Amino acid sequence: MFEKVLVANRGEIAVRVMRAAAELGVETVAVYSEADRDAGHVRYADEAYKVGPARAAESYLDQEAIVDVAKRAGADAIHPGYGFLAENASFAARVEAADGITWIGPTSEAMERLGGKTRARRVMDEADVPVVPGTTDPVESADEVRALGEEYGYPIAIKAEGGGGGRGMKVLHEGDDAAEAFESARREGEAYFDDPSVYVEKYLEAPRHVEVQIIADEHGNVRHLGERDCSLQRRHQKVVEEAPSPALDDDLRDQIGQAARRGVDAADYTNAGTVEFLVDGEEFYFMEVNTRIQVEHTVTEAITGIDVVKWQLRIAAGEALTFAQDDVSLSGHAIEYRINAENPAKDFSPTPGPLETYDPPGGIGVRIDDGVRQGDEVTGEYDSLIAKLIVHAGDRVECLARSDRALAEFEVEGVHTTIPFHRLMVADETFREGTHTTDYLDETLDPARIDEAVERWGPTSTGGETAETVERHFTVEVDGKRFEVELEERNPPAGSGGGSSRGRSGGSASQRPSPPGGSDDGGSSGTPDVSAEGETVAAEMQGTILDVAVEVGDAVEPGDVLCVLEAMKMENDVVAGRGGTVAQVLVEAGQSVDMGDPLVVIE
Repeated sequence: MFEKVLVANRGEIAVRVMRAAAELGVETVAVYSEADRDAGHVRYADEAYKVGPARAAESYLDQEAIVDVAKRAGADAIHPGYGFLAENASFAARVEAADGITWIGPTSEAMERLGGKTRARRVMDEADVPVVPGTTDPVESADEVRALGEEYGYPIAIKAEGGGGGRGMKVLHEGDDAAEAFESARREGEAYFDDPSVYVEKYLEAPRHVEVQIIADEHGNVRHLGERDCSLQRRHQKVVEEAPSPALDDDLRDQIGQAARRGVDAADYTNAGTVEFLVDGEEFYFMEVNTRIQVEHTVTEAITGIDVVKWQLRIAAGEALTFAQDDVSLSGHAIEYRINAENPAKDFSPTPGPLETYDPPGGIGVRIDDGVRQGDEVTGEYDSLIAKLIVHAGDRVECLARSDRALAEFEVEGVHTTIPFHRLMVADETFREGTHTTDYLDETLDPARIDEAVERWGPTSTGGETAETVERHFTVEVDGKRFEVELEERNPPAGSGGGSSRGRSGGSASQRPSPPGGSDDGGSSGTPDVSAEGETVAAEMQGTILDVAVEVGDAVEPGDVLCVLEAMKMENDVVAGRGGTVAQVLVEAGQSVDMGDPLVVIE
């Protein structure tokens, strides 16, 4: 087994991996950006190193900096978590090539075969796994997209080659919108996955989304751990996941599980992964393989009793699976609720801010995976997920009743969260019956019900000041190496939100060396000066400008897109509220902005 693992991620998944490592007697190393210097995963790790400013491209996506930290820290393995570099084959190859460092995941070659969506479709087709009709090579132009729309029939989906979770996916209902959808999918693919390639497939409008967890070792053993149902989605992003699926009978469940095993075995795949399918009646179609751990792996762990993350570490260390396929049994029912810092009543817009109150539930059958504590600041730089509530019970009816109790106990103040939405769902007739499909939230559910849920169960306060810290920060230099030292205040006042380090070293101070050339720049370029007269359109949230759609002198109408702002991994169109002429453009692509920063002036 490894001695020290670097976790190349942040938030709850970083803490989840560190906890698994701790139980195996393995020390952990965290990496963090300027925006995350006080984050939960930094507190929990045995060591923590800054890798750059707030912008992910300059920190969590900086492959060279992360590998350099692993070498300096003496880590003998790197776990990527999910998101960021988790499915980046070039990063896996870089780690594999580093002397003395093991990649905890599938090989870079297997990631190339299955991580790219079009290549994965070819592999699965050859393994006799049903695939959705579509292209097996990337498309190169909007004209090609329109031609495919005519061939397959609309609607069609344009998908980023490296995409997932709905990011980099655009649904096209007619050819007139092909150019905009094609460019948007390419832009998201480049921004999130460092790959602008896209492909096209027939879009199934109301399927079930079912995925199979697999684990494969380096000794030829391939196991599946049952399926998960991820059909409750908004804008193609999962919000609730459960296992097993309420929509499958035993025969279809077995067919899908065996298809997943067959496909990954043909790809010579090792470690953990997820094979995703779309289910339409009694037919199922391969969609993609996620060559990493999934957000929702927790529900599989709940019903099988198998720790997927521990097995990731064991397999990477060369161990063989110790259980046969027939040994895998499913016990009861589990549901995971993603607790995001979002306001469901405002189209689930991100709501960064301080966690004035953070009091998660407990009790039998309740698990919380998080990386935050009361008093922490939820940054707008990254994904809006702050915690996962996992509920397990003897059957689905009992699981929903326990979920209702746990969600009612979950208290968060300071920011809006998705808790009111989840409380609405556990009482929703369609969800309770298990008859919902992937379009239920976007096409069927009355938005007024969400508004009422937020009004009834939402926080009583938001946007307050961050709770007073009980830590003191110092920067010291020893033998030319820079360290940040945190010292705890003795006898902190009740409810202050502080506490000791979550690390297992037991000390009240943590060392956080910065890498060579590390910057304290938070990524913001400062507030620009407004010199033109007219209506100023300002940023409604902190984020990064992905694209500027207008120039000075352009005529715009109400609703026209002025620029595209990425916040918490979501692409948001900034539109004109009135017609007029663009008098000043104050931002450019790639620039970071804060909430309230002026973007465009219209006169």
